[in-house]
Parts: sequence; structure tokens; C-alpha cells
Amino acid sequence: MYRSLVQSILLYNAETWTLKEENKRSLRVLEMAIVRKILGCSRRDHRRNTDMMKDLALDKDIVEVVRTRRLSYFGHVVRMDIGQPEISIHVTSRTHTWQPSERKAKKKRWLDNIIEDCEALRLSLPDADSLAHDRVRWRTLIYNRESGAARAR
Repeated sequence: MYRSLVQSILLYNAETWTLKEENKRSLRVLEMAIVRKILGCSRRDHRRNTDMMKDLALDKDIVEVVRTRRLSYFGHVVRMDIGQPEISIHVTSRTHTWQPSERKAKKKRWLDNIIEDCEALRLSLPDADSLAHDRVRWRTLIYNRESGAARAR
């Protein structure tokens, strides 16, 4: 119920989000508040977050779910066919090459999040780009985070 009713609404279009550490913390706090509400317990009960997540059979926290979705979308963008309409190519190239202006240098790009996500998998961006062309291997890599880069190579 949590995945289908809460996560699907909460993470609408999360593939395109750029998250700073503050945003990640806020998402985790919100997720735990919802989990506590579902389980009917409060912070006074002193239950560990990991135990409550296990009670709901959640193996990934919300930030990891966003990472997985973002990497899945990255694979889709990488595999886009060149023969597709011009607008797709324009959007794809802008996503990969956009740089914030000097004045807005603190803005985080989507690609910056992809680089962080790849580092979590112990991959460089060029390695991830080449792996993403093989859809089966890419999905295996991003959905089985424990195996990490070892399985992809």
C-alpha cells in the first residue's frame, strides 16, 4: 500500500529532480513520518527507522528509490534513438550539456546528480554511459545495488 499509494504520488516525476543534501534529508524525514503514521507509533516509542522499514518490507529508503528512478531514466536518455524527432534530441543534448550561469553557480544540474549516483555504484560517467546502452545489464546494475559495479563488469 505504501509503495502504490504514497510513493507513487510523492515521487511523481522524481526522475528529473535535482536533489541537494537538504532535500534528501527532508524526503527521509517525510518518509519516516509517513511510515510511523502507517505503523501507528510515535517517536516516543524509540523504534529504529530500519526496524520500521523492515516491518513494511521496504528495502530502500526514499532517496535510494529516487536514485534508482533517475538512473533508469538516464539509461533511457542514453539509449534514445537519433532518428527520433528533433525535440527529443534537443532536450537530450540540453540535459547533458546545460551549465548554470556564473551568477547561479550554486545550482545543481541533473547531470551532477547522475554523476553522484554513478559514484555510489562505483562507476564513472563514461562507464555508465556505455553500460546504459545494454538495457538488461543496466537494469540489473541499478536495481541490484548490492552487486554494484562488480556485476556490471
